[in-house]
Amino acid sequence: MTGLGYRTTTDLTRALAAGEVSSLELLDHLLARIEARDGAIHAVVALDADAARTRAREADDARARGESWGPLHGLPMTIKDSIEVVGMPTTSGAPQLADHRPTRNADTVQRLLDAGAIVFGKTNLPLYAGDFQSYNDVHGTTNNPWDPTRGPGGSSGGSAAALAAGFTPLELGSDIGGSIRNPAHYCGVFGHKPSYGIVPGRGHVPGPPGALAEDDLAVIGPMARSAEDLELGLDLLVGPSEADAKAWRLELPSARHGRLADYRVALWLDQPGRPLASDVGARIHAAADAIAAKVATLDAKARPAFDPEESHARYLRLLWSVMGAGFPPAVIERMERDAERLDPDDTSLDAQMIRGAASRHRHWLVDDEARQHLRARWEEFFRDFDVLLCPVMPTAAFPHDHRPMSDRTIAVDGVEIPYLEQVFWAGLATVACLPSTVVPAGLTPDGLPVGVQVVAPYLEDRTALAFARLLETEIGGFTPPPGFAE
Repeated sequence: MTGLGYRTTTDLTRALAAGEVSSLELLDHLLARIEARDGAIHAVVALDADAARTRAREADDARARGESWGPLHGLPMTIKDSIEVVGMPTTSGAPQLADHRPTRNADTVQRLLDAGAIVFGKTNLPLYAGDFQSYNDVHGTTNNPWDPTRGPGGSSGGSAAALAAGFTPLELGSDIGGSIRNPAHYCGVFGHKPSYGIVPGRGHVPGPPGALAEDDLAVIGPMARSAEDLELGLDLLVGPSEADAKAWRLELPSARHGRLADYRVALWLDQPGRPLASDVGARIHAAADAIAAKVATLDAKARPAFDPEESHARYLRLLWSVMGAGFPPAVIERMERDAERLDPDDTSLDAQMIRGAASRHRHWLVDDEARQHLRARWEEFFRDFDVLLCPVMPTAAFPHDHRPMSDRTIAVDGVEIPYLEQVFWAGLATVACLPSTVVPAGLTPDGLPVGVQVVAPYLEDRTALAFARLLETEIGGFTPPPGFAE
């Protein structure tokens, strides 16, 4: 795995700085790899090769003069197509945005550019970043490099597929319902969902182009092929918005520990009513077994002191409150009428969606107060534990299913569950604003990747990432899909 396509970001930045490879050579290698191999995957949906080559030449010339643009000087990379990049389309998979060309970079993109990155392409996603698969009417369907009959996840599915296929060393994804984490899990790469509020979201679509308000629950974060690369990416992204930077400073605490032996680890795999595929559970169990004798504590029974189903219900209502903000007025009016007719005891998935989308501000305030109590229970839990290991999704990557979302189900060891209920495990961290890092944990007997979710306390992203790096050392990290290794 020594070819340029599969070297890590950290390794490539060192090679660029040492003159082992030029920025232009690396860019041309990645572009040629995409041309040769992306036809079967369709991860990269827009390229700006000419502008990228110009910037790569400028990067090489600057380095020859002894100048440094920053930690990513001359590194080519791709960006998810919901995040605005000047000179490139940002469609979010929506036909009405097919011609949208932003005139200002997203704050996160600008930070990567200021660090020396070269953005040369955009990667695919579902319509408005709203699915666990990545297909849309603008760019079509993205396939999983491990099995093209299956999806790469969503909404950052093109991002994860591009990383797995060796098309880019670093990616920028977004997450409100597991959209960084489930593609990382399905494609066997690394992803980090930051603590809510530490990375600015301006320039992400949705909201609508030009929106300034930060969406509840939503975050933007790095995706890569190593935990070390995630740390590098987060260091560049984290910080207050431009407006808040007038007075605010953000200094994340250091990781709680530097040695695996000092970590107190909780393991959460069994949840009544939430089936987990045996092949997924087996890989996470194997990861836990690999460190059981090397950590200070590994407790498979400890749980935060709240009802997980209540947490999930609050998450769904808050999630659909965000999603519903973009619905047409006629749809919201209909949902408001439906919400009034709901039985108060109806806690079904459809009922939670309707209540969330039709919620009034006073309803949101009630849910937010409940969320703050959940966060307090998590803080209490993390007094006794440093990280929690849990699944990302109940199964490995599933076959493409483009039926109406309400008709879809997922088979978990023969048990059919509603399609949207897959978000349970990802929602535990999201509703409480917690950081979460996904680490590849090996393959199922069918040869599909499985990821494990490392959840840490609020604002303790460095603890999640440090543990992810230690876990990577113990269980191995990224491996290329069959047929893609250089």
